[in-house]
Amino acid sequence: MVMRKQLEHLLKVAQLRNVEVQAMPSERWDHPGTGGRIQVLKFLDGTAIGRMDDEFGGRPVSDPKQLRVLELRCGIIRAEQSSVITGPSTGI
Repeated sequence: MVMRKQLEHLLKVAQLRNVEVQAMPSERWDHPGTGGRIQVLKFLDGTAIGRMDDEFGGRPVSDPKQLRVLELRCGIIRAEQSSVITGPSTGI
């Protein structure tokens, strides 16, 4: 269970210009983030590093192909999260 102080902290951190907080409803068990945290850090010089708890042995990666896997997972989660918030498209 998420505690009130944790949510308050997330809201505070989300105010920072360099932080993006995303959340998926707990009843959604079939998304690419079920393997744990996904972290991607991008630096001003164009380099990046990332990691995911269950991908690449949980170790940090900087290889562009491996980073792309993490970025794609984040994109899928973002799209699924958006559809949960806005509801399914009716196609009308």
